[in-house]
Amino acid sequence: METMSTTLLDERQYRKLLDETLPVVIRTEAEYSRLLTTAAALMERPEDEISEEEGRLLELLSILIEEYENRAHPLPKAEPHKMLAYLLEEKNMKPSDLWTVLPKSRVSEILNGKRSISKTQARQLADLLRVPVDLFV
Repeated sequence: METMSTTLLDERQYRKLLDETLPVVIRTEAEYSRLLTTAAALMERPEDEISEEEGRLLELLSILIEEYENRAHPLPKAEPHKMLAYLLEEKNMKPSDLWTVLPKSRVSEILNGKRSISKTQARQLADLLRVPVDLFV
């Protein structure tokens, strides 16, 4: 069960932020760009300087942006080991960057398609690469 935040939301301030930002379900690249710019500006600020209202707005923008990206720019379907190789390349990572979640010998075997990715490994890789777990199962 989710616990409620003890910090109260200043509705007047939050409404002002919503009026300025006008968050919407993203349907165009222009809307995507506008909301992405707003989210990036908030994320550049130190975390301790972001108000509760700005934090909630950032959370909302993140959900809208992620939903649009998944719909408009879905990751290609591929075999799990090929998807892992693709993601490493896209994120400018090396196989050695996976050693924090996988044994060194497993990384090579998985990337070469000689060993499959277990469910536990898929969850660990998804967390590390910040992608949906179903890309690896």
